[in-house]
Amino acid sequence: MARCRVFGIDHGLKTVVENGLYMKTMIGETMSVAVIKFVEQEGTNLPAKAHDHGEEASLQVLGSCSIFEVRPDSPDMERPLAQGDAMIIPGGLSHYGKNRYGAEGVSMRLNVVSPPRAEYGAQDDTPYYPLANR
Repeated sequence: MARCRVFGIDHGLKTVVENGLYMKTMIGETMSVAVIKFVEQEGTNLPAKAHDHGEEASLQVLGSCSIFEVRPDSPDMERPLAQGDAMIIPGGLSHYGKNRYGAEGVSMRLNVVSPPRAEYGAQDDTPYYPLANR
């Protein structure tokens, strides 16, 4: 029988980069959910990676950021998100982000992707994030 799953936004995040990047993922039937928390101390210089997986909804929970649309024949298009803003990114549009940290030194987003991201294995001890050393 299907059932609802409840999770805390800032509880149970796993360390990807100590004092820099924490996250957790959940996989549903038709979507994946990721909470991504960047901490200013070590998260400022983490490389942004472009990706073009399925449609993505992103909610900026803390701090702010800019999402950049990768345009092959022109400069990348910047789309700023303030705390509390949300954005839908079309499937197949390669994009990357740059964080800006709030007073608490954190930039945190909740991302929902459909179809589910294949990289987000249901039992992943350290959630997938495309860093150079992974």
